[in-house]
Amino acid sequence: MKNPKQALSFLFLTINILLLLTYSLAKANAKTSIPQQFREAPKFYNSPKCPSIKMFNDDTTNNKGNNNNYICSNKAVHVAMTLDATYIRGSMAAILSILQHTSCPQNVFFHFVASASKDTSLLRATIATSFPYLKFKIYRFHDSKVAGLISTSIRSALDCPLNYARSYLADLLPPCVRRVVYLDSDLVLVDDIAKLAATPLEGDKVLAAPEYCNANFTSYFTTTFWSNPSLSLTFANRKACYFNTGVMVIDLVKWRAGDYITKIEEWMELQKRMRIYELGSLPPFLLVFAGNIAPVAHRWNQHGLGGDNFRGLCRNLHSGPVSLLHWSGKGKPWARLDASRPCPLDALWAPYDLLKPQFSFDS
Repeated sequence: MKNPKQALSFLFLTINILLLLTYSLAKANAKTSIPQQFREAPKFYNSPKCPSIKMFNDDTTNNKGNNNNYICSNKAVHVAMTLDATYIRGSMAAILSILQHTSCPQNVFFHFVASASKDTSLLRATIATSFPYLKFKIYRFHDSKVAGLISTSIRSALDCPLNYARSYLADLLPPCVRRVVYLDSDLVLVDDIAKLAATPLEGDKVLAAPEYCNANFTSYFTTTFWSNPSLSLTFANRKACYFNTGVMVIDLVKWRAGDYITKIEEWMELQKRMRIYELGSLPPFLLVFAGNIAPVAHRWNQHGLGGDNFRGLCRNLHSGPVSLLHWSGKGKPWARLDASRPCPLDALWAPYDLLKPQFSFDS
């Protein structure tokens, strides 16, 4: 361009376009990217005593070359977890701990539930890169299912729609899946998950979980609930005890037959009108199931290691043996380790952390 003014105008226009493109790309990446990178986990193999599961040529998982019929096999151990970018580091550690401590790691099938509003392809790629041989499927959970039912709770993290996905597993998973172990993302196992999955669910028992009858059960509901006889009588003739919904064995056949999704949603609708509890997705489970669940030894949920819901202070293990450590509460081990303020028990989580050191991201 011979005209200096035109050349200068063109230069400014080019710079503005580049800045706009840079901003747009950064904004898009902020919405879809997973900031951490993880190393590949070792492959684990079945022991000779593991049950054989017949292989077919149907593409039932999201992994290339992993075509199989595990998704409907009653010989497989079915594990359900939610999956999102915020807790992906905890999820990776949980997966590794499960595979490392079970005798039949190749017989474990993972059912991951992710928000339909997010880019699940990145989550899928992250899992498949660190666990190339993992048998899994990702299910999309639409936030609209519960968006109108969620009431604000004592901690904003508990109000995420994905926290309520555990109530909808019977609808999300294929009908052929009869039993599933549901696990939170802030835990690790140090025992064989097959033992937990084999928990008997006899009679009318729909789910199994460790119960804590020494906990103050009344504190999970408001005075509005307890002062209303028609509501408080919900627990009449039930020895209702607190249980943590982060570790559950669920009979999906009974759940579907009993229409328990509707039962849970009815309590959530009442909560919107009357404020009968304060703590997210847990109280509806207590209202429907407390006092009528199959027992599980406390060793399978050494919970509360994340402290309370306000400060996340350090806590010790409960007395007795340990099969599963659960950092429920505000404090998460990866956050405390990164901040160089770990609790003593966070050292038990650290060996399962697959996060690559920052300096090796580009290597």
